[in-house]
Amino acid sequence: MATHIPGPAEMKSDWYVLDADSQVLGRLAGRAAVLLMGKHKPDYTPFLATGDHVVVINAAKVRLTGKKEQQKLYRRYSGYPGGLKEANAAKVRATRPERLVEEAILGMLPKNKLGKRLAARLRVYRGAQHPHAAQKPRPA
Repeated sequence: MATHIPGPAEMKSDWYVLDADSQVLGRLAGRAAVLLMGKHKPDYTPFLATGDHVVVINAAKVRLTGKKEQQKLYRRYSGYPGGLKEANAAKVRATRPERLVEEAILGMLPKNKLGKRLAARLRVYRGAQHPHAAQKPRPA
């Protein structure tokens, strides 16, 4: 049985815009990860970047369920001894709300070179404005 791997000319990537306003974080991240990987397309290939570009707007208005606003921790490490920084979701939302959405989506992508290429197609903005109108993104 012959298989067909799509070439660069056949891998056309669309642009989608997701509005995070009052959306649950995990469900929004799952939808964005599927669009980035291209699993919604009939020519999906696990080892190729067949996915689309995703623009997420209103990241500051994303919804967390339960007590995650106070209990969920975001950690980052500087690489130096004693350099572990922790902040709960409420503090991260107050300082950098894009990070809530970015980390949720990137956690659902593959942890390899392909995942890094897919992550480059993600853009997250805290407000309703984005500079990608020229790409004519469609609502997803």
